[in-house]
Amino acid sequence: MDWFNSAEPALGGKTTPLRVSEVSAIVEDLLDDGRLQGIWVRGEITNYTHHSRGHRYFSLSEKGPGGTAAVIKCVMWRSAADGLSFSPEDGMEVIVSASVRHYAPHGIYQLQVEEILRAGIGEKYLLVERWKKELSAEGCFGPERKRPLPPFPVRVGVVTSETGAVIHDIRNVIGRRFPVEIVLSPTAVQGEGIQADIARAICRLADMVDVVIVARGGGSFEDLFPFNHPDVVRAIVHCPVPVISAIGHEVDVTLADLAADMRAPTPSAAAELAVPDKSVLNEGLATLRCQLLAVLNGRLQRAKEITEDLRDRLRPLRILRKIHERKQDVAELAERSERAVRGRIGNNRLALSGLSAALDATSPLRILARGYGVVEREGHVVRSTEGIAQGERLLLRFVDGRVQVTVERVEHGRNV
Repeated sequence: MDWFNSAEPALGGKTTPLRVSEVSAIVEDLLDDGRLQGIWVRGEITNYTHHSRGHRYFSLSEKGPGGTAAVIKCVMWRSAADGLSFSPEDGMEVIVSASVRHYAPHGIYQLQVEEILRAGIGEKYLLVERWKKELSAEGCFGPERKRPLPPFPVRVGVVTSETGAVIHDIRNVIGRRFPVEIVLSPTAVQGEGIQADIARAICRLADMVDVVIVARGGGSFEDLFPFNHPDVVRAIVHCPVPVISAIGHEVDVTLADLAADMRAPTPSAAAELAVPDKSVLNEGLATLRCQLLAVLNGRLQRAKEITEDLRDRLRPLRILRKIHERKQDVAELAERSERAVRGRIGNNRLALSGLSAALDATSPLRILARGYGVVEREGHVVRSTEGIAQGERLLLRFVDGRVQVTVERVEHGRNV
């Protein structure tokens, strides 16, 4: 067969073969699956190498039936390896937090490791992660349930060992800052199965104090493990008063810290959060006292000024002078009003006299007084002979009375 002249065989339904880079891209895309990111993997370390630049290279293996083994290559970059608390070795059983990555230059996939835990500790760490999810679903860590601390507690409850240095530190700090009654609810703070003792110690203080401090000194992850237990977390959540946690060092964070209403980096810091500082309060009181005195002095000065003004205004001579001034003003007003009224009356009289003369001049009675008479018919003045009939009765009005007359003969146009 002439392979050079024949058509290329169909590969995967395609007539053109894929390039190596294309296959690598497909593999990388498949490895981006979320199920392969941020996972925990358990296995035995083999082929461990500590590179001169600080990177760590090794494999995780798992022996299967018949002596076969599954192996995954791993790399841990220096930025993550610097945080290791122990030195990994071949044959060590570990649990790693990693994501699957594809290394195209060598055509392999590998785990990019972010954290390595010894198998025993790692299992506890995974258990804490599981508890954290369950308690978070119950709302134990929600910010909405966090309660404010009382500003002036009367009693402070402390859950810790009665023989350790923690209780002495708390007593010293509270005694120095703001002495109040301290109620100790003792419990073991280290050892297997002590979570029940811690939970009971918290519950004992429920109705006795105003705030509770749950405290323990520093220790390893395993030492602090009981404070991650759900029994302790739920005891803190259901405590009727606010809870301050101070467990381990500042970098140590337990589930009890997440559930507490307030977290302190150290037991001494928890005591400082629980009570106010009396020196600060005294300084604040001194400042308020000065401000109050300033306000009172200002008000007293204003009251004094008002009183002096009133005293001056209410002096008898001054009052009499004011009364005399007001009487004089009233007298002047009365005189001006009287003159105005008299002037107005005089003017009105003159006006009335003029109107009376004008009316008198035009009065019909003055004409009648000179011997004239007025002829009326049915209440109306007769001004012409027009319309007067023979025998008609008319009213003739004189200045001193009226008489009736009868028309005997009338010639229109002249009187007969």
